[in-house]
Amino acid sequence: MTNTALHWFRRDLRLSDNAALAAALSASKRVYCVFVYDTEILDALPRRNDRRVEFIWHSVSELATALEDAGGGLIVLHGRASKEIPALAARLGVECVYANNDYEPAAILRDTVVEEALRNSGIAFRTYKDQVIFERDELMSREGRPFTVFNGYRKTWLKELPKVDLGPHESRLPRGRFARSSDAPPVPSLESLGFGTTNLLALGFKPGESGAAATFAQFEPRISDYGEARNFPGRPGVSYLSVHLRFGTISVRTLAKAALRQGSEGAQTWLSELTWRDFYFSILFHFPHVVGNAFRREFDALEFSNRQDHFDAWCKGRTGYPLVDAAMRQLNHSGYMHNRLRMVTASFLVKDLHVDWRWGERYFADELNDFDLAANNGGWQWSASTGNDAQPWFRIFNPVLQSRKFDADGKFIRRYVPELARCDDKSIHEPWKMSEAEQRTAGVVIGVDYPHPIVDHAAARTSTLEMFAKVRDQ
Repeated sequence: MTNTALHWFRRDLRLSDNAALAAALSASKRVYCVFVYDTEILDALPRRNDRRVEFIWHSVSELATALEDAGGGLIVLHGRASKEIPALAARLGVECVYANNDYEPAAILRDTVVEEALRNSGIAFRTYKDQVIFERDELMSREGRPFTVFNGYRKTWLKELPKVDLGPHESRLPRGRFARSSDAPPVPSLESLGFGTTNLLALGFKPGESGAAATFAQFEPRISDYGEARNFPGRPGVSYLSVHLRFGTISVRTLAKAALRQGSEGAQTWLSELTWRDFYFSILFHFPHVVGNAFRREFDALEFSNRQDHFDAWCKGRTGYPLVDAAMRQLNHSGYMHNRLRMVTASFLVKDLHVDWRWGERYFADELNDFDLAANNGGWQWSASTGNDAQPWFRIFNPVLQSRKFDADGKFIRRYVPELARCDDKSIHEPWKMSEAEQRTAGVVIGVDYPHPIVDHAAARTSTLEMFAKVRDQ
């Protein structure tokens, strides 16, 4: 057993069931803990009022309090993590730095730099699997290659799941095991980091490990209904845990165990969603070219029209298609978008407006509270039909049919497109078809209070088929 170690919190902002933290505590007599507000990430954000930064700030503050209660403390730094971590480890005189694995290309590069700097100082760097059930090369095809088709991956994932130690990794230990740095700087305020408060808390988001536990407790009684309820954005059918999984305020092992224990059809469907999450991490790790490029290289030749006015209308929720507009306005207002609506809006941008999927991917990356490179890239490439095991290029969501099927009474549309609130349940899905008298009754003038559709879906669909066929015929 070593004398002192340093645990570096990243995407694991919790004490419970934390793989690397548990390993550090089991191998060292005393463990320091650190979190770095990495300027290489923060400086690239487009706004100074970012809900994600505020979510992290509240979660880190809670984590600091929990460590103090355990007799230790959290060292919170603001700078380049690739420099701050080696410098801190040397200053503290620790023998090893512990962290949980990250699979994004930039994070892998950062960790390589950190590991080399630590090695030069005679300090070990050990990382552990924590944010996924299976990682890297743990699930491979019979031929020894990474899975690129989800169904095969899912079957293998479920087959191997009973063999996995789902924990928990014991990382809540008696007082005295966590170390406190006497010269640690005070925990920075949100303002000192260069960011302001947002509407995060007013929207009902609950940061931190306590918030994750409360959110999961609300979802657990509904899990059996998840299979059907998850498709309807006007109902509380999903878990709302994605932001907690993104920042690690809850363990994915905890969620997988709960689904297995519950055992209903809805729980199995939810478990499948966790499988998709692992799958996209695997794709990103094995095929890093997907960042900025189509997984299927031939689709990089797609000729998008990329009309700026169409993209702007999509971003603002002013396309004239109510479900699409409601979804985009929800995103802009809250940083959240229902999963089905992510597919609908992505399909609409690419296959109705003929805007490059990478434009939409970047917009979601800026706006989503739960933005995760692997899932965001995988979802966009699935919708755009450029990815592995993607939606077939000839399958194009009809925004009106999606609206009628999944928001039949217009409840969701009325919430985010209030100018259509007085439309009847039929007209609200295609308000441009209302007569002038019907518009007067509904209190909305199409083309004035709410836009006409900026494209004709049928015509756009034909153009999309031609666009993809041209590439495939080359």
